[in-house]
Amino acid sequence: MRILITNDDGIHATGLEVLHTIAREFSTDIWTVAPEIEQSGKSRAVTLTEPLRVRDAGGNQWGVTGTPTDCVLIALRKLMRDSPPDLILSGVNNGQNIAGDTSMSGTVAAALMGTANGVPSIALSQSKNFRAPGSLDWGTASEWGIKTVRQLLEIGWPTPVTPNVNFPDCPPENVAGIQMTRQGERTELVIDTHTRHDLRGKDYVWIAYNGKMSNPPEGTDLHAIYNNYVSVTPLHVDLTHRPCLRMLEEKWPS
Repeated sequence: MRILITNDDGIHATGLEVLHTIAREFSTDIWTVAPEIEQSGKSRAVTLTEPLRVRDAGGNQWGVTGTPTDCVLIALRKLMRDSPPDLILSGVNNGQNIAGDTSMSGTVAAALMGTANGVPSIALSQSKNFRAPGSLDWGTASEWGIKTVRQLLEIGWPTPVTPNVNFPDCPPENVAGIQMTRQGERTELVIDTHTRHDLRGKDYVWIAYNGKMSNPPEGTDLHAIYNNYVSVTPLHVDLTHRPCLRMLEEKWPS
């Protein structure tokens, strides 16, 4: 099995090293194509207005001056064109990609691009800040990532689906298990803008998360993570809200 690994935290990220450890459980034929610098929150952005640089880092590893989606495109259409991967793993992200965060995630976007190109792809993220600010145990992603990916590969999943895997913010021995979940919805605002002043008295703005917890229903990715379960959510790119579609079809003037 040939595996492509990528991320949105950059080619030097610890999570990418963890992902390589996970991938080695399934293959020795591993290719890395990842952004040169962090590209968090870039969602499915594709760089169309400037050229991209591709740096050969040796050992089937390349750094790309672009987004996670750019990396997957360059891997599939250039670097691995004659030797395409059998599986794409994206992550392990430094922070959760659950609820509304999912649509902004470069980690998830890279996996979606792989799926769109016919390659089975999985997004993996390690949640943090629920136990304490900055808390993050990479051992959880490493140990439970192997278990989760193995199960997914054994069971399989439909072609247009991308499994979105999130690991809870707790030590590996405290993980309660693995749950199949749906995307949740937060009742608390977790992203905000912070205005500060530079040394010349001019304003600048940081966009940041405040990490508030909500009270989600069972069966959601949020509930699973809050209760120390690994969350596996099957995603797809069809954004159609079918109940609304049916309602509009029924009520729209003919």
